[in-house]
Amino acid sequence: MTKRTNESNGHEDGHSRPASTLELVTPLARQINSLDIDRIADICVTKIPALVGSAFASLYALDEPNHILHLVRCNHPFPINKIVSLNQVPPSPMVVAVKSKELILTGDIDTYTKPIIKRSQRAFAENYATSNCAIVPLICHDGVVGVLNLADKAEPAAFTQEDVFLIELFGQLIGASIGNIKLFERIQRQAMLDGLTGLMNHKTFYESLERELWRSRRYGGTISMIMADIDNLKAINDTCGHRAGDKVIREIGRRIKECIRQIDLAARYGGDEFAVILPNTLLEEAVLVSQRIVDAVAGSSVSWQGVRIPLSISVGVGQYGADANPEDITSRSDRALYSAKQSGKNTVSVFRSCEET
Repeated sequence: MTKRTNESNGHEDGHSRPASTLELVTPLARQINSLDIDRIADICVTKIPALVGSAFASLYALDEPNHILHLVRCNHPFPINKIVSLNQVPPSPMVVAVKSKELILTGDIDTYTKPIIKRSQRAFAENYATSNCAIVPLICHDGVVGVLNLADKAEPAAFTQEDVFLIELFGQLIGASIGNIKLFERIQRQAMLDGLTGLMNHKTFYESLERELWRSRRYGGTISMIMADIDNLKAINDTCGHRAGDKVIREIGRRIKECIRQIDLAARYGGDEFAVILPNTLLEEAVLVSQRIVDAVAGSSVSWQGVRIPLSISVGVGQYGADANPEDITSRSDRALYSAKQSGKNTVSVFRSCEET
């Protein structure tokens, strides 16, 4: 019998050769190409540090509207900042990396000069055994989406040229994936919201109503519903144009949002109609909210091309038990809204069941 040669590793015995860098990187690159931030974070704090020989790693994501970095995951055995403000003075190394969009990679951060980072800027410096680190701004389409930190490389004490290649490569891959996650989340939000007001759209409204009814059936409680209609919107469109009408719709949507709680769910139900779901709210409380909305809208106006447009809405409100269905709730609240319209507009009408009247 002939002796078979192991062609895959070039050896005739049973010992495998060490995996090449490419063989290690390729499966990680595939895993990073994901819309699962937890999966990406796990690779960042376990696989990548092992590949470049650093002891510690942390991944931060950028919340751009609020100018903060928030910790996604780390493998540090000691506490580190969960939130880092981009406005901090003096800026931490992470903030420096974000604002410059440049990799900070050094064997001795105490002597780093591009730019100089003083020890006072490193709140947790005493927790590290070495002064080497890699602070990687994660960039997607020229915008920073997060930061990957690698620290305490032991052997060798400085990052090698291969380490630099790997760190830069993974920084690009992670940045692209986090950017894709943010884009995906933004598209999902846009699909749920009305483009003009930023409130829930009609489809999301019904999904939310069904969810609140399910919650009421399971845990008890009632739901109140407000239906509101803009008074005289057709006349505004005919006189001032539809762009003026859009401005009116936006302003009234904003006023409604200001008058409700965070747990309440406001939607643009139709062209000139709004709806608000009030979870665990009795009718008397819902009527007070409805009147507050009517008063807030009546106390405001919109200016369009030098013309002041007064605003008002009519509101119908009702309270419903967990046995109601979405169609019943909307039709009954709409009936109350019609009654408010018939009563002269700029008012609140309450739906009451036959048992209550």
